[in-house]
This record gives sequence, C-alpha cells and structure tokens, in this order.
Amino acid sequence: MNTQYTTPEEFKDIAPIDDCEFQQRMSQLVKEPGFEHAIKYAMPDVNFPEFARGLCQIDNKTDFQIKVVGPFLEMLAMKTANGLSMSGVENVDFDKCYTYITNHRDIVLDASFLNVLLIKNGLKTTEIAIGDNLLIYEWISELVKLNKSFIVKRNLRMTKAMEAAKQLSAYINYAINEKKESVWIAQREGRCKDSNDRTQESLIKMLGLSGGRAILPTIKKLNLLPVSISYEYDPNDYLKAREFLMKRNNPDFKKSQRDDLLSMETGLLQYKGRVHFTIGKPINPQLEKVSPDADKAEVVKEVCKAVDSTIYKGYRIYPVNYIALDMLEGTHDYCEKYTVEEVEAFKKYIATQLAKNEDMPNLTDEDMQYMHQMMLMMYANPLRNQIAVNC
Repeated sequence: MNTQYTTPEEFKDIAPIDDCEFQQRMSQLVKEPGFEHAIKYAMPDVNFPEFARGLCQIDNKTDFQIKVVGPFLEMLAMKTANGLSMSGVENVDFDKCYTYITNHRDIVLDASFLNVLLIKNGLKTTEIAIGDNLLIYEWISELVKLNKSFIVKRNLRMTKAMEAAKQLSAYINYAINEKKESVWIAQREGRCKDSNDRTQESLIKMLGLSGGRAILPTIKKLNLLPVSISYEYDPNDYLKAREFLMKRNNPDFKKSQRDDLLSMETGLLQYKGRVHFTIGKPINPQLEKVSPDADKAEVVKEVCKAVDSTIYKGYRIYPVNYIALDMLEGTHDYCEKYTVEEVEAFKKYIATQLAKNEDMPNLTDEDMQYMHQMMLMMYANPLRNQIAVNC
C-alpha cells in the first residue's frame, strides 16, 4: 500500500517521511549504530542483520506500523502490562478522519498503544505529534518520521514560536482535510505529572490558528475526538515524584536529555498493570451550542471544557485509584471497591517505587514523605476528576 503523495515544501521539516522516500530513508537508518544498539537493547535475541533486511523490504509507513511496530508493541504489552484494551470504538466513523486528543501519561506509549488498538479494531492509524525535545539523536528523528510522526517545535523565542505554531496548525489541518489522515495529539505539552489532566488553552489556540479569526469553524473541521488513557500503574511515578521534589527545592530545575531518555526507557520496559483506552464521542455536537458570535477566549474555554469532561468520564478506574484517594484523605469512603490484600499490595508497590529515589543526595524523611504524597495524588486525581464531572 504505497501512497504516492508529496508533502508540500512548507511542511517538509516537520511532516512524516513520504512513502516514496521510505525505503531509501530506512536503508540509511538501519546503518546507524545508535539504532542498532536500541533494537538490540529492546530485543536482546534479535538477529539484527536479518531484522534490518526485513525493514528494508518495507516500502510504506502503514506497513511498517502493521508489520513491525505493532507486533513489537503487542509483545511489549504482553511482557509489561496485564492486558491492553479499548472501548468506545462505536463512536468512530470509519470513513472520517479525527484529531484524537488524549490525556498524556507516557512519552512513547500513549500514541503507540492507541495505534495498536486502532489496528486491532480495523481502523487506520494516526499520525503522531512528538516534541523535538525528545529527538535527542538524528536517527531518532528519522525513526519517528518513518513511523508517521510529525514534529512539534519547542523552546523557541517568541517570533519563531508563533511561526512554528502557525506551521503546525496548518499541517494538522492539511493532514486531516487534504491527506485524509487522522492525527494524535496530547491535550497538553508534556506529560501531566500529577494526573490532574487539563487541556491547555494554548494547544486549542494553536489548532485554531490555520483559520485566522474563524476559530470555531476551524476547530470543527479537525473533528476533535477525546480519548481517555488509564494505566493501572505508571512506571514513571517515582521519577515524576522526584521531579516534583526537585522543582519544589529549585523552581528553575530543568530536566536533562538523560532524564528524558530514562523516562522513555522506564515507560517502555517496566510494569504497567492493566492499560485501557476509552474513545469518547466527538465534541462537534457540543460545539454546535457555542454561539457563532462567541469571541476566541470563550470558544477556547468551551473546547477545553468539552475535551476535559469527556476524558474524565472515560477513565477506567482501578482499585489502586480508590485506595490512593482514601489514603490521601484519611477516609474509608471507597473501601467496598478494594480488598485488604489490594491495600497491602499497593502500599508495598509505593514503597518499592519510592526506594528507587534513595540515591538522591541529602534526602530527608520530609522529602520522602512529600514524594509519597505526590505519588498518592497521581493515582487519586483521575478518580477525583471523574467524581466531579459525574456529580
């Protein structure tokens, strides 16, 4: 299935690689020592020369996802998760393209698992928005663009940032309405460390830029489809707690590239428990209630509200979420939702994860207690938000 289209020059630096260039670019990628090292690390038993030859026989991004990326992720899910599931497929019109907008837990797996589940349900995969801060090496940039990813430019000065936002907005509009490709984008820049998911207004403003002042019709054309992602356990929870502590102690703290690599590796390879995706209903019917005369700020607010409420309602709530909320608030309000054994298992899990931070210098008991509270908050907040929106 080789789609012979050529990306307009204005999008070349951020768009996925065209299928007509796929084999040439893949043949260059497999020669990169960093790529070979990463493959052998993720798949220790791989025969790399044979694996590379197989990659070079593929001639388009969709087949790459279906034949290589998808099976790898399913194998990963079997090893590191206790089930990968999806509900709400009935909300998807197979003939339409969507902007799948989700809460953001894992750097790599949020969009990757979504695409695996779309494939299993007979749906087209999405193009994936990925921040250039994660493209630490040139070969990583090549790999993600071969895997239907487009680049979000970050950390730019004001003028350049606006130019990049306009380019990104125009590209997403182009992908959906011209190329007829769905896209995935997180509801905020970066993962939500405390799981208190909120759609960033700046993201919605960016999506509406390609329509000039007519933001409401532009947003409607993008067919925003909220998706709720629920990991039973977050392998990065202790790293997120660590970051909370670092920022509390030093408001200017910034993560390093090494930190991002560790987060990607941890999210990919460590245990996640049950993982569930809930596809909500498209929000365009809700946006029909917004006055055509509404100003930009009101439109953005209503879009954020519609996305957030749909995501909250779609969370899959696990016993650990009920336990965390009761522990955090010192109550037993949800004790019927879990067993004594599940409480003990969760307490042991939290203690084990926190112990991974004991190598931090000058760590005090108060610091450990603070990180403990942050971890409980991560697991309690999805339940809090679902309760609030269902009231």
